[in-house]
Amino acid sequence: MRKLQSKKWLNWSWALLYAIVLTVTVTLVARGNHNAIEEDTTEKITLTFRHFWITEHDRPMLNIFEDIVRQYESTHPNVKVNFEGMDQTIHREQKLKSEMVTGTPPDMFVLFGGAEIEPYIRSNRLMDLTDFVTNNHLEKQFKDLKLWSYNNRIYGLPIEGNAEPLYVNTTIFNKLGLAMPESLSQLNDAVKVLKENGYIPFALGNEDRWPAAIFAHYLMDRYSSPDTINDIVQGKSGAPFQNSGYLKAFEQLEAWGKEGAFGPSPNDLSTEEAIDLFTHGKAAMYLNGNWDITLFHNEKAPPAFQNEVGVVPFPALIPGGTKAMAGGYTFGIGLSSNLTEAQQKAALELMQAFYSKDVQERIVYEGLRIPSMRVDFDAEKTGPIFTQVTGLMEQTKTTFVPYDNILSPEVKRSFLAIVEEMINGQIQAKEALDRLDESLRQYWNLRRSSGAK
Repeated sequence: MRKLQSKKWLNWSWALLYAIVLTVTVTLVARGNHNAIEEDTTEKITLTFRHFWITEHDRPMLNIFEDIVRQYESTHPNVKVNFEGMDQTIHREQKLKSEMVTGTPPDMFVLFGGAEIEPYIRSNRLMDLTDFVTNNHLEKQFKDLKLWSYNNRIYGLPIEGNAEPLYVNTTIFNKLGLAMPESLSQLNDAVKVLKENGYIPFALGNEDRWPAAIFAHYLMDRYSSPDTINDIVQGKSGAPFQNSGYLKAFEQLEAWGKEGAFGPSPNDLSTEEAIDLFTHGKAAMYLNGNWDITLFHNEKAPPAFQNEVGVVPFPALIPGGTKAMAGGYTFGIGLSSNLTEAQQKAALELMQAFYSKDVQERIVYEGLRIPSMRVDFDAEKTGPIFTQVTGLMEQTKTTFVPYDNILSPEVKRSFLAIVEEMINGQIQAKEALDRLDESLRQYWNLRRSSGAK
């Protein structure tokens, strides 16, 4: 009987132990499943970020923004940002325009302010960032938001500023006894001497079609009043491209094209190829933006070349005349107005990270770009060329926005195409201006027929 009771007690004990283990196991499994269910229900957020930092001189900028995004993703594992690099011209002139028409732009993208974004704003494709700026107390942090404002609302934020000075190889100029050109007549004299001595006067890589327009807008500014282009942009009657000042400007551009001042086949050269001509002493001058400075002292350039570069404003019409500089805060980031609530939250958190003091300092020191926000930096740490550019900006009393940023996209397309033909010697100045006026008439007729204001 004792053995039987003992056996029953043993069986009961094992049953009790089994029940306890089973209960604990079920509890743990259930708890584990509960956590898994919670993780599965966490909303996964994907954002697309399109940029055109695909060339060598833009690599530092891409690195900066990739770093910021990856840091954000590490603390927000449910968010994935897909970077998409694209050629600037394809993005600006083709892809983004068609996407804006169909309402399918990327979630975040780089773009240019001014006239280029106005049709996107009118069609409600860009997110209004006014409250974002106000809520983050950024109103006074940006140097200039005019090109990003429309009807007192803000529809994008500039990443960097820009300036378009004339870079001069001082070694070549000193060798030939040439002084830094102060006027267009002095510049033409330098072009003649340089050609006679086997140098390309201007290194120009117009493969993307906009670099040559820098020469055009400087000549147009020098030969005419700034009011001229403003009247054209605003559609004032009696404000055509065909005027005496612009005719002289385009005649000068035509002359440079015919005499080979831009070297052979400038429309077939890339920016990098043109800069290679400049850094290796084959071309004496280079006209473009401060964003190219990194290529003046990279591994492809001679080690000491940055010490040979002089930075000056594009010459005035006459000695002592106005030397307004093309520049401004035209390049930035916009957001699609189609974002879901969750996407919008993530995108605005990223914008907070983008527009910070630390990032702006990285843009200066790593990208050698002019900050769009008010941050202090040590110019000596950026090298002699950047120091000259920023110093020149501080000395310049008058600036103007590059014309391709204020002309309507339709007119700008004609402007770039015509300038391309001019530097190739394929079209004369008067015909070029007539074609621009025709493009201008078509644009305003289209605006009026569509009822746009």
